[in-house]
Amino acid sequence: MDVLWVILLLLLPLLLWGSSTFVFYFKKCFYVGWMMVLALVAIPLCILKSGGRSVENMRIIRVLVRHVKYFLGLRYDVSGWEHLQTEGPYVIVSNHQSSLDVLGLMEILPDRCTMIAKKELVYAGTVGLICWLGGIVFINRKKTNDAKNVMADAAKTMLDDQIRLWVFPEGTRNQTGDLLPFKKGAFHLAVQAQVPVIPIVFSSYRNFYLRKEKQFNSGTIRVKILPKIETKGMTPDDVASLCDKSFDVMRAVFVNVSDSKPTSNGPSRH
Repeated sequence: MDVLWVILLLLLPLLLWGSSTFVFYFKKCFYVGWMMVLALVAIPLCILKSGGRSVENMRIIRVLVRHVKYFLGLRYDVSGWEHLQTEGPYVIVSNHQSSLDVLGLMEILPDRCTMIAKKELVYAGTVGLICWLGGIVFINRKKTNDAKNVMADAAKTMLDDQIRLWVFPEGTRNQTGDLLPFKKGAFHLAVQAQVPVIPIVFSSYRNFYLRKEKQFNSGTIRVKILPKIETKGMTPDDVASLCDKSFDVMRAVFVNVSDSKPTSNGPSRH
């Protein structure tokens, strides 16, 4: 048994140096496993701090998670911090590429801000529990009426509790090198609550992370926090144009910070 451990310890650096596929799975497994451990640490801290579910618990989660980027060889180059100095509630919209987005989110997450996420996440073990304790709003993407009701409740909560919500308007992870058409839920939310939309763009991960090709190298993610888009005075009839405007602005920035060419994707028209 001792000899087996020695062999494994000798093989590990060789595999990390010589096999990009091994590095990909090693980093992915480490990321998932370490996040579950961090969630286990965060659970009692959140309960002690807030007594249960509260957006204030996101501060604890943010502090515990921000070091993970160093283990994975990732760095963030953030610009536009001043646009997050907006008082009161607002809706953040950003592009969604992989589960690694959580690290970028925690890098810049403002106070009293939580997320809207798919309902399935609540069942992800310790990570699901810490998401619930952090006040994350869960929606069932397969049931449109349920999702609309959740958004309506979220708009009321934003105003009553003075919180901010982070939404991924593409609705699913996307690593095509472009943005997917936006769903309108985040913009209905902002208009209903009459709060600003703050777009945030993360550059493409394709220069260091390729899921299909099983590559996961070190890399730098450029993050652009864009000026807020006001919604005061807007009505449900303005949601489509607000969605399209946000898409166009974010797509142009994404292409610029990613040094990539746009494909045929266009803004949502439905």
